[in-house]
Amino acid sequence: MQSGDAMVVLAILIYFIVVLTIGFIYAKRSNSSTSEYFLGGRKVGPWFTALSAEASDMSGYLLMGLPGLAYFCGASDVGWTAIGLAIGTYLNWLLVAKRLRRYSVKANDSITLPAFYSNRFHDRKNVIGTIAAIIILIFFCVYCGSCFVTCGRLFNSLFGWDYSIMMVFGAMIVFLYTMVGGYLSVVATDFVQGTLMFFALIIVVLGSITMASGMGNMAEFLSDIPGFLSMTSMAVPAMGEDGMQIVQNGQPLFDVPAEYGLLTVISTMSWGLGYFGMPQVLVRFMGIRSDEEVRQSRIIAIVWVVISMFAAVMIGIIGRYIIPAQLLTQSSAETIFIVLSQMMLPSLLCGLVVSGILAASMSSASSYLLITGSSVAENIFRAVFKKDATDEQVLIVSRITLAAVLLFGIAVAWDENSVIFAVVSYAWAGLGASFGPLTLFSLYWRRTTKQGAIAGMIAGASMVLIWHNLIRPMGGVFGIYELLPAFLFSALAIYVVSLLTPEPEKAVLDEFDHYMDESTNVEKNIEEVLEDSLLIDDVDTHIMATAAD
Repeated sequence: MQSGDAMVVLAILIYFIVVLTIGFIYAKRSNSSTSEYFLGGRKVGPWFTALSAEASDMSGYLLMGLPGLAYFCGASDVGWTAIGLAIGTYLNWLLVAKRLRRYSVKANDSITLPAFYSNRFHDRKNVIGTIAAIIILIFFCVYCGSCFVTCGRLFNSLFGWDYSIMMVFGAMIVFLYTMVGGYLSVVATDFVQGTLMFFALIIVVLGSITMASGMGNMAEFLSDIPGFLSMTSMAVPAMGEDGMQIVQNGQPLFDVPAEYGLLTVISTMSWGLGYFGMPQVLVRFMGIRSDEEVRQSRIIAIVWVVISMFAAVMIGIIGRYIIPAQLLTQSSAETIFIVLSQMMLPSLLCGLVVSGILAASMSSASSYLLITGSSVAENIFRAVFKKDATDEQVLIVSRITLAAVLLFGIAVAWDENSVIFAVVSYAWAGLGASFGPLTLFSLYWRRTTKQGAIAGMIAGASMVLIWHNLIRPMGGVFGIYELLPAFLFSALAIYVVSLLTPEPEKAVLDEFDHYMDESTNVEKNIEEVLEDSLLIDDVDTHIMATAAD
């Protein structure tokens, strides 16, 4: 091993030691009860809540998926996706966070998302919670796989080490600190990892701009690539029979750009709808120390998201100018962040920066593992099979579930040519369509019934599978992202079935009315939007100034 590689390994080793130490620090407190292990006793402050929510959400696709897509296909697809995600992040914090925090306490002090859905509708047979837990189990196994792909690809790209071995190694690290420390260790490590991800992106994007040494030359070069900088068309790499982009005289070739019309823009921006149903984000809302601290968390979160995604997109775009013909498949393009880090940074700093990739994947994977374990243990084992189960028994089942999801995620990640962006988009659609409409209806419409909730979850999950596998391949107007039609279909199912079934019992309606009396009213929401917009305008101005420079 060369001395430079040794310094990179040292930096990554330090990172591993830090996250494992945090896990063991919180072990005793987390294992005192299921409430502490699964939700931290609802004692998490605004900074930890905000960065944990966003770090757990922005998995490997922030530092690999988004830059890779920008490098390979240009600005349009990744740009509209980022805009949709930023809007979705803000609206989720504004419309859901405070209400879910309050209602989850009112609904029998629910400590998991499936439990909230069941308790919200007084579902004594726990049908809603069981279905929700099964959906989480299915899609989070896929999600975990995408995170493990990131770990394996990182070490393979940096050192040429065996992908499979390093993928399993990264997965085991995540499993260990999640199993030992529970929610508090996940949130604390997410805070460290969110901070690391943020500064890693800033360092690499600024370094990339310096390496480009001449924005005029870069703009001219990228403008010559058909559709690369356009927001209304998408660059289409010319691919050879070997599945790699064709290179001629040292320059990559592109076909006629694909049109990026209004329907495609709406479809791509619909990524933002997924936030309303993301368990790893919603559970952060439930665990915040006080609903009065939600606004502070919201500001922190949106600033982090806007700057981080802008930097990620710019890294991919600038990377195409710096090394135009080096990464010739979409899968290899997702290593652009790693390649640029190696080119521009001293070894130790490079190691710290690329640890941001581990941070992105590990923070997400730990959340997926914990949420899946809590959902199965609380909402299937204790709620259905053993109603008198002790906290100790529930924790044991939770850890067994963690191990099962770990193994399934490893199986999903075994193919090293998996495209992270594609894997994430599938799981994102499944969770967003299954839970997004139900979350909004649960918080805002008192007439929502138990039958409507069940219909909505099943309709959303089923439509994602049907649209992705049977309808979307037809192309044309059917080629839109499956989250959009599935989300709308789920919302329609909830509305129609709720109207066709008897009104909820009086106790459910009274509980909803009591919760609504305590919740933020519409006028206050509008005031908060106006106040928040002042800070967001400042962030946008700063970003535009940076781009102009």
